[in-house]
Amino acid sequence: MRNQKTVSILVLIISVLSVAATAIAILSNKGPGEFQHQTIFKETVSIYGKGLYQHDSVAMASQAIAQDFVTLILGVPLLVLSLFWARRNSLKGRLLLTGTLGYFFYTYASYSLLSMYNPLFLVYVLLMSASFFAFTMAMMSFDIQRLPGAFSEKLPVKFIGGFLLFTSIVFGIMWLGKIIPPLFNQTPPEGLEHYTTLVIQALDLGFIVPAGIMAGILIIRKQPFGYLLAPILIIKEITLLTAMSAMVILQLANGITVSSAVLILVLVLNSIIIYILFLTMKNVKEVSGTVRGQMSTWGGH
Repeated sequence: MRNQKTVSILVLIISVLSVAATAIAILSNKGPGEFQHQTIFKETVSIYGKGLYQHDSVAMASQAIAQDFVTLILGVPLLVLSLFWARRNSLKGRLLLTGTLGYFFYTYASYSLLSMYNPLFLVYVLLMSASFFAFTMAMMSFDIQRLPGAFSEKLPVKFIGGFLLFTSIVFGIMWLGKIIPPLFNQTPPEGLEHYTTLVIQALDLGFIVPAGIMAGILIIRKQPFGYLLAPILIIKEITLLTAMSAMVILQLANGITVSSAVLILVLVLNSIIIYILFLTMKNVKEVSGTVRGQMSTWGGH
C-alpha cells in the first residue's frame, strides 16, 4: 500500500490531537452555567454555559460531549489498532482503517463547521484536514478490480446492500422532513437554535446519503467498487450510530426530550450494523494483491 509513512504520521497526529481535544472538552466545566438566549428568529434557546462548549446550546453541547466520549473510548483505539493491523498487510485492517478515518473526517468537519467558535478551532481544522488526506490516500491504495476476489461467495450482499439502502433512505427522509415543511411555513427548522445553518443535514444529504445508496446498489450488483465502499460505510455508520446512541442517552440524562421512537430506531440500527460488520469481516479472505503493493513498501512507491 502506498504512502505508508505519510498515513502513519497522519494517524499519529489524529490520535494525539483527538485525545487532547476530547479530554479538554469532557473535563472542562468552568463558566456561569445554563442561561437563556434569544435568537434572531425570536426563539429562546438554552445555552450550555460551561466548559469548552459554553456558547453552544444545551442540546448541541450534550451531543458534542457524547461524541467526544465515543471518539475517545472507541474511535481512537479503533484507529490505532486498525493501523497496526493494516501495517501487517491485512485487508481487514485496511478496510477498518479507511472506514475509521472516514468517521474522523466527518466528525471534525462537523466540529469545524458547526460548533460555536472555541479555542480548539484550529485543532478541529487540523484534524479535519489530516483525516481527509489520510482517508483519501487509504482509499486510493486499493486495487478495486481485484477486490471482489478478496470476499467469500457467502457474503450476504443483498442483506448488506438492502440495509445500506434502507438506512440511507430513512435518514434522507428524516432530514428532508425536518427541512421542507418550514420552507413552506417560512419558519426556521426545528433544531436550528442560534446556529447559522444545518451543517449535519448538509453533510448527510450531500455526501452520506448518496454514498450509502450507491454502496447499497453496487454491492447488491456485485460491482467492484461496492466491495470497498460498502465496508467503509458500514464501519463509518457503526461509529456514527454509536455516537448517536450516546448522544440520545446523554440528552435524556440532561432532561432533554427525545422521542422514544428515535431512541429505539438508533439502538436497533446500531445493533444491526455491528452484526453486518461481523458478517463482512468474517467473509474477507486475506488474498495477496488486493491492494497496490505490499504494506512493507507502502512508503516506497
